[in-house]
Amino acid sequence: MSFTVLIPARLASSRLPNKPLADIAGQPMVVRVARRAAQSQATQVVVAADDPSIVHACEQHGVRAVLTRQDHATGSDRLAEACALLQLHDDDIVVNVQGDEPLIDPTLVDACAALLASQTDCVMSTAAHPIDQAGDFASPNVVKVVLDAQQRALYFSRAPIPWWRDAPVPAMPATGAGQPLRHIGLYGYRAGFLRQFPQLSASPLEAVESLEQLRVLWHGHRIAVHVTPHAPGTGVDTPEDLARVRQLFT
Repeated sequence: MSFTVLIPARLASSRLPNKPLADIAGQPMVVRVARRAAQSQATQVVVAADDPSIVHACEQHGVRAVLTRQDHATGSDRLAEACALLQLHDDDIVVNVQGDEPLIDPTLVDACAALLASQTDCVMSTAAHPIDQAGDFASPNVVKVVLDAQQRALYFSRAPIPWWRDAPVPAMPATGAGQPLRHIGLYGYRAGFLRQFPQLSASPLEAVESLEQLRVLWHGHRIAVHVTPHAPGTGVDTPEDLARVRQLFT
């Protein structure tokens, strides 16, 4: 199996300015992410940057990077441009690893790529893991996903789904088939669909939930979901997250 890892990296961040270049034990975070992703079976790992400073930092550490436009509305738009710059074929598989995941599990990257390769009726793949904390189930900051019998996504939501009808107060459903799943923001795409995605009209559900992947379901496409028993490593959204991750590299 051959696939490309693309890492979108945007310099602006409201909660953590210059996040891709944040130092983690002597290396920029985006370089840490790329080197972690390179432990997967990917044929190539490429950073899709929106600023020359990110490209320069990657090149200094031997990481390949391409410069994309700064005005992209979404990370998917940035990846679509990167596919064009890299001249990827429509059937090529691309795995989108977020640029703030220095602890991403390389085997999860492989699983996401392999699932899409095997599910020819799906245009995308992603991942999820069981939720075992009631607070996570209730939190709108934790995105949930429900699946069909073939492990394809039926819906993504910030609401607690599936909902236990007889619960007197917000509560976790029973374990097993009804156990809720937390969506992991790791995506596999076929490059042809990734190029098509920015041309799809936005979904009303996407606007309500602020979840870009709902556009895919809204237009009738299928997303395969790999369910892993383990939660992924800590991502970096805030200065506090960065401090925690730095401690792990010391």
